[in-house]
Amino acid sequence: MTSPRVVVLGGTGSVGRQVCAAFAAHGWDVLAVARSAAPHLAGTPFTALDITAADPRRLAELFGTPRADAVVNTAGGWGDTPEEMTYSHLRLVDRLLEGLALVAHRPRLVHVGSVHEYGPVPHGTLLREDVVPRPVTPYAQAKLATSQAVLAAADERGIDAVVLRAANMSGPYPPQESFLAALTLRIKRTLAAGEVLELSVADARRDFIDVRDVAAAIVRAATSPLDSRVINIGRGEAVPISSLVGWLIEASRFPRDRIKQLDREVRSKGGDWTQLDIGLARRALSWEPRIGLRESVHAMWSASTSATTSASTSASTGAGTA
Repeated sequence: MTSPRVVVLGGTGSVGRQVCAAFAAHGWDVLAVARSAAPHLAGTPFTALDITAADPRRLAELFGTPRADAVVNTAGGWGDTPEEMTYSHLRLVDRLLEGLALVAHRPRLVHVGSVHEYGPVPHGTLLREDVVPRPVTPYAQAKLATSQAVLAAADERGIDAVVLRAANMSGPYPPQESFLAALTLRIKRTLAAGEVLELSVADARRDFIDVRDVAAAIVRAATSPLDSRVINIGRGEAVPISSLVGWLIEASRFPRDRIKQLDREVRSKGGDWTQLDIGLARRALSWEPRIGLRESVHAMWSASTSATTSASTSASTGAGTA
């Protein structure tokens, strides 16, 4: 019996690497696609390709030869300007949809959207899929535009697609642009220097979910019968940012007497409140989050320490990659 095949776009990224691992664990043949290879995907079939610049016929080849049963889009990145967001999100998705339209068998497209698409909402709001999105930042607006493009392609071109609007993610190997990754780096540097860690923590509560739980939902979305085209993926909880910061400090074993709390305004890419209704995900995907946030944050710290140790070992032995 032939194993099902999935093509993971952005397969080397923080979400993509977990998606590749999750599909492989379920017996799928995995092809990771990104602009350049990464050591952590050694052993996973890989194609180097800038999707935004690729000819749609080249993408159709990736999806059709051999035949892909699913395509997952985890590609894209953070940015501060509309121009950056247009290139890394809108043009990429347009090119992806053009490629899919050329494939006769139409694999299931799972597009990873974002809770930021909803935009800022009043404290206490439970975000259901029928809430009208009103994003305000370039990143959130670009993410919404890509999700809308995917949904329009499903309606107008017959693309088999679903958008998963994922909450803020924690867990191993977060993107460098995320505040958890930035704080992890600050803690490590301050620890090494023996200095005082100065912290300004946003007075906010947000829905966070471990990236591995997101990957599990993506696997389910690749094969589940769908009545809905947009599905929220989160924990369904509004967690204080201070709790995540505290768990990270706990994991690092940073001395409490070297921490100084500052009363300063914190610039954030998100609103002060997010809480997703995940009832549809439970019903449609037979999925629910399984990894606790404290465990998730501790795993993030452990992974960052392991990555630093591996990099140091590679450098000292001359085993690093160019």
